[in-house]
Amino acid sequence: MKFGFVLPEGDARTAADFAQQAEKSGWDGFFVWEPVWGIDAWISLTAAAMVTQQIRLGTMLSPLSRMRPWKIASEAATLDNLSRGRVILSVGLGAIDTGFKDFGEITDRRTRAELMDETLAILTGLWSGNPFQHSGKHYQVNITEDTFRPPPPPAQKPRIPIWVVAAWPSKKSMHRAMSYDGLLPNIIKETGELSMEPIHPAQLAELTHFVSTNRDSDSPFDIVIEGQTPGEDPDRAGELVAAYQDAGATWWIEALWSEPDLARVFSRIKQGPPCGK
Repeated sequence: MKFGFVLPEGDARTAADFAQQAEKSGWDGFFVWEPVWGIDAWISLTAAAMVTQQIRLGTMLSPLSRMRPWKIASEAATLDNLSRGRVILSVGLGAIDTGFKDFGEITDRRTRAELMDETLAILTGLWSGNPFQHSGKHYQVNITEDTFRPPPPPAQKPRIPIWVVAAWPSKKSMHRAMSYDGLLPNIIKETGELSMEPIHPAQLAELTHFVSTNRDSDSPFDIVIEGQTPGEDPDRAGELVAAYQDAGATWWIEALWSEPDLARVFSRIKQGPPCGK
């Protein structure tokens, strides 16, 4: 199991300082959130890339429905080359209560899902480094041999890893995520709404079994869990993550979303990741 840390808030300089400490303290990944209006995630990750050497860098997460596909394709590929192949792109529909309505962004769930699917197709097409055409409901791309002026493709091959939010047990949502490189699971409640509660290891085990029996590719695939562990109690922290590791998780993302004190966040980074198996 690998361990990441997501910065709940802070400017680009904070991201650089905290990422540098995260690398020193043994974390495998450092992530920032991507707001509708606020500190730019890609500038923050660029600052982090300049002061680190090995730690993976990514968003948690990028809501693709409100982003131009070619813009985020450019940002992610540029950072992947700058960091020498350390980018992870996490994507989902996003939380509409984070400013979508305030800025006139699309809030309809079905439309946002359509936009995400098209954006993922365009991202991977542009990263191929070849002429590319896409004719969809929302986007049209027509890059021919005559107009082909590609920037450098991402450093990672075959592409930058893409983690996709998946709503379990929706088969459509799961198959979307399984077409890429990892998933961040959410649970659909009996009411049909997405649960804000953490996934339980037993639920994760069911999800992992579905992935292992239904995914066509044998390429590496990550199952990513967010949570919070007590850094001052390594044994207890290890027990918490071990249950998820046994259930099939490959990444644990330490997420102190509700912690307003950045000094405490920095202290948790210094304590290091929980000890897996």
